[in-house]
Amino acid sequence: MVMAAAGCSNRPAWLTTAPQPLVAPAAVTTTAQPGFPAATTPIPLPSYADPGLAAARSAEERSRAESRLLQDEVAALREQLASTSTQLAQARAAARPVPPELPAGAVGPTPSPIAPALADALPRLAVPQATVRPDGGVIRIDIPADRLFEPGTAGLLPGGATILTEAATEIERVCPGHFVGIEGHTDNQPLPAGTRGSAHQLASTRAAAVFDFLTERTALTAGQLFMVAHGPNHPLVSNATAAGRTRNRRIELVIYPERAPTRNTAAAPATP
Repeated sequence: MVMAAAGCSNRPAWLTTAPQPLVAPAAVTTTAQPGFPAATTPIPLPSYADPGLAAARSAEERSRAESRLLQDEVAALREQLASTSTQLAQARAAARPVPPELPAGAVGPTPSPIAPALADALPRLAVPQATVRPDGGVIRIDIPADRLFEPGTAGLLPGGATILTEAATEIERVCPGHFVGIEGHTDNQPLPAGTRGSAHQLASTRAAAVFDFLTERTALTAGQLFMVAHGPNHPLVSNATAAGRTRNRRIELVIYPERAPTRNTAAAPATP
């Protein structure tokens, strides 16, 4: 029994069942070389082993591919637009009427003849402070807007009322009963500060002011007048200079060869 007890107390250490403490692995340390410090940081993994970086590179490649595709589509659209523009220009050139052959010594296109109904009227029209000119089959009386209205408004100046009265008198004297268009034109500059509306609205209100004046203060009637607001769409000259812009701001009274229908208000005599 003593031996048994002694044997139990003298068991070898490797038969002990108690757990042994774990030993942490030593950090990777490199031997410092002359001129280089010792490195104790872990060795980084290669880039292909980082799934986040691989996904980012894949997204970048897709973005570049999509960008190249968009650039190709834009280039194709530009080529298509250029081709369409060329075809449109060719179609317009083909549809444009061929001018008549110029006589010997002529240096420009032959102007369109004025309508026979107005051929005799043109040399007899004289409107002070306005320009009278033929335009195809009509006669145009160009009146500078700066002589008719307050700047940037449709308010008639006293001198403007005089010009309109003289123009209406001449039209009624030389072309009685003819249709007359009132066309409002502006330049391409922004309206003065504080002015409401657009250039087209200003042209429209000015044409309406002329219409009201002519129907209320002259012999011209509402049945022979109509209004058109062109705004800056039909300049006479370039708007690059102040003189050109002044000329483009205008009211045109356009005399047409057709006559307005007249109303016979007298009662027809009774048949006996």
